[in-house]
Amino acid sequence: MTSAVLQLGDTVTERRCALRLDAGEAALPLSGLLDRYLRRCPSGRLLEEGRITSESLETLLDFQDLVYSCSDSGELRGMYPGVEFVQGGRPAALERPLTAQPGRVGGVEVSALDVRIDRSDAGYDRNRAGFNRRRWDRHAEVYEGFVRESLSRDHTEAEVEELLEPETSVRRAALVRGLARRVWESDFESYSRFVGRRLPYKTGDETVRGMSAGGGGVCSEKVQALRFLTDHFGIESEILLAGADAPGPVPAERLREMLDTFDFRFAKRHMRYWQHSALLYDVGGSWALVDATNGNIPFLFLEGEESGRMLSEEEKEPIVVRMAVQTERMYYHRVSQDIPEDLFFAMESWVPDIDLVQVFDNELGLMISSGYFVTPIVYKNEADYERLREGYAAAAAAAGLDFHATPDWSLDSRLGEGFAVESPSAAEKILAARDHLLARYNRWEAAEHDAGLVVIALGSNGGALPIP
Repeated sequence: MTSAVLQLGDTVTERRCALRLDAGEAALPLSGLLDRYLRRCPSGRLLEEGRITSESLETLLDFQDLVYSCSDSGELRGMYPGVEFVQGGRPAALERPLTAQPGRVGGVEVSALDVRIDRSDAGYDRNRAGFNRRRWDRHAEVYEGFVRESLSRDHTEAEVEELLEPETSVRRAALVRGLARRVWESDFESYSRFVGRRLPYKTGDETVRGMSAGGGGVCSEKVQALRFLTDHFGIESEILLAGADAPGPVPAERLREMLDTFDFRFAKRHMRYWQHSALLYDVGGSWALVDATNGNIPFLFLEGEESGRMLSEEEKEPIVVRMAVQTERMYYHRVSQDIPEDLFFAMESWVPDIDLVQVFDNELGLMISSGYFVTPIVYKNEADYERLREGYAAAAAAAGLDFHATPDWSLDSRLGEGFAVESPSAAEKILAARDHLLARYNRWEAAEHDAGLVVIALGSNGGALPIP
């Protein structure tokens, strides 16, 4: 008898998982399959019986939080309004069985039940407390280990135990500072979107696990990672938005409108207000502005008057930094929390090709360190390559920076080798990222391309600059 395999995917992120069904289950209505394997998910039994891989199981459990709402304690409830399912480009009825198609898995003929989760009509509903509780419980040992390792850098074992019960303002501040410093020390990178699990945009818990394995993230991923950790200890925080040469006031209504309509036409001057993000913490008696981004942004933990000057609505003080090759005056803003929270949710859930958008359109490249900026150069032919290479060369020359480009995705140059010495693990992952990034780009542009790497040495000019 041919085995039946349920293949579940997400229409936007293209994440997929598969599991082998028991005999006769292919005849169940879709609602029955979802209740049995998505909502209830007998993960231990599925792994023990070899019916799902550990990677597919991780994705299946992630899908639970996309489809079902939850309580503050993390208990799953009903489906989110607007979530639908699609098979073969058509809506799949919950009360009917899925249509099976012949397929092959590992060289074995199977009957494939392929269905996609369509969340295009779903809203921004998410119980953050319940979501974080569910995510923490799944990999508690990883997060607890990350917290202890972070704090043990500057504290004795006894002091760490005290900080894990942050009942005083001193302990809260020390806990936040220790975790923020560890998050800041991780790479400011986008290469992780194209290696490993290849997640287009990571949630806070996923970013912490990535950092535990030697990776990092971009600013909003790191904000969510740090907040995920400190939420566990009941420390109050809010997300700050920031933008280059954007002193305010924040066009909150326009930002809210863009999040509701996804209409970004004529919005460049408004979108600069969410170019960057950081956190503001209540550490007991004072507020601390915390920026754990890294790249060319120094570690910031500003309390009291220092924090107040950066957030003043009258004479807001910027920090002057250079991300990649441009010098920017970055202004931080307090905003209604639905705006940054929904922005991050939108990037996770509804922005197609967010991985490529941030690498290319947002010009974050694959990594920005204190010494180097590494980014892909994707081209159709030799003339296209030369045109792009000259553009990077001109930008680097204007900033007085050393530059090298290679058309064959290698780090075989003086600058590339210097970067590999500075960041050997990141260099290895960047080299491994080529095939998936290029395949994604070719689909994005609906054309065949080749790809190389650009390395710009940021030298001693990186980081924070004096404020004039």
